[in-house]
Amino acid sequence: MLKKELILQNPLSLLGDKTGYILPEGGFSAVLARAGVGKTALLVQLALNTLLRGKNVLHISLNDPVKKINLWYKEVFHHLTKSYDVKKINQLWEDILPHRFIMTFKVEGFSVPKLEERLTDLKEQNIFSPQVVFIDGLHFNENVRTYLSELKNLANNHSLHIWFAVMTHRHEKPGPDGMPAPFSDVADLFDIVIQLQPEGKEIHVETLKGTPVDSDGPALLLDPATMLVKNNN
Repeated sequence: MLKKELILQNPLSLLGDKTGYILPEGGFSAVLARAGVGKTALLVQLALNTLLRGKNVLHISLNDPVKKINLWYKEVFHHLTKSYDVKKINQLWEDILPHRFIMTFKVEGFSVPKLEERLTDLKEQNIFSPQVVFIDGLHFNENVRTYLSELKNLANNHSLHIWFAVMTHRHEKPGPDGMPAPFSDVADLFDIVIQLQPEGKEIHVETLKGTPVDSDGPALLLDPATMLVKNNN
C-alpha cells in the first residue's frame, strides 16, 4: 500500500519514535532557520507525514494565502510520490485532503482567543477537529512568550500537538543554551527544536532539543532541489 510505503521510507521517522509521534499531547516543537532555507517546506513535509498516519492537520499561515499554502503541499507531495503510479498517487491525495484544513490570519490580526473561537466553530459544526497544528509566520519577538503561553493552554485543553516555523537571523548570537536568539528566551516551552543549518551547498537537519537523531544512523539533510529531507548516505 502506497501510504504505508511512504511512511516507512520517510527519513523524518528518525526524529521520533517507531510510531512516528514526536510530540506529547499539548507539546510544542519548532523548526528554526534563516529566511529562504526551507522552514515552510520542512513544516509541510512534517504535516504530510502526519496526514499519512491518519491524523487531522490544521495548517495556520500568518503570511501566505490559502492558494499558496496548498501549492506548497502539492509540490512537496509530488516530490514524495513521483516514482509511484499516477493513479495511486491521485487517489492517495484525495484520501488525505479531507484530513487537512488551512486557516489564514493577518499577523496583526492573530490572537489565541480568535483562534480558539474559529476552532470551536469548526468543531461544533462537525467541519473539522484538528489533532496536530502547524503555525507558520508567528513573529518571535519580545511579546511572543504571552502568545505561546496562551497557545500552550489551548494545546493542553484540546489535546493538540503544535509545530512552529521560526525565522532566525545570521547576525544574532546564540543564547547561553546554544539556541538562536530570540528563540532562546522561550526555548523552555518547547519539547523539540530542529534547526536547518546551511553548510556549503548542503542544508543539515539538526536537533537542538528533544529526541535526538540516532547517532549511529546517517545524517539528515534537506535537499535544496526537492526541499525534502533525505539521508546522507
